Amino acid sequence: MAAGPTVKQIMKTYPDKIRLVIKNYPYKYRDFAKIAAEASLAARDQGKYWEMHDILISRSPNLDRKNLLAYAEELGLDMKKFTEALDSGKHAKEVESDVALAESMDLYNTPTFYINGLQVVGERPFEYFKKIIDAQLTQAGK
Repeated sequence: MAAGPTVKQIMKTYPDKIRLVIKNYPYKYRDFAKIAAEASLAARDQGKYWEMHDILISRSPNLDRKNLLAYAEELGLDMKKFTEALDSGKHAKEVESDVALAESMDLYNTPTFYINGLQVVGERPFEYFKKIIDAQLTQAGK
């Protein structure tokens, strides 16, 4: 999902009103996409999901194991924990489950968002999301 800045702005605008659930759908034809998804989850374990997300987006396609370790070190992650998570495949099943979910929903584009069941495919400006979220919150009486 390359829409990190917009998502962060949405979450900041609607604290305690919306819930964000992120699922991984690594592109199957891109080298290192799966291990990069696992790296983002290993960083999440240490409270640095968005920081790793931003690095992965900005430095793609340099997402091999060596670079992922360098990015983790740059973020100040506990390297022992990060390396163990990456090498053990700690998050592999979670990523595989996310992929299976996406495929069961016939999703093939990233990012794809759902706002109370309304599908939004692709990156969109903040105002686009705000209009939908405001309408949904009004409808819900919040």
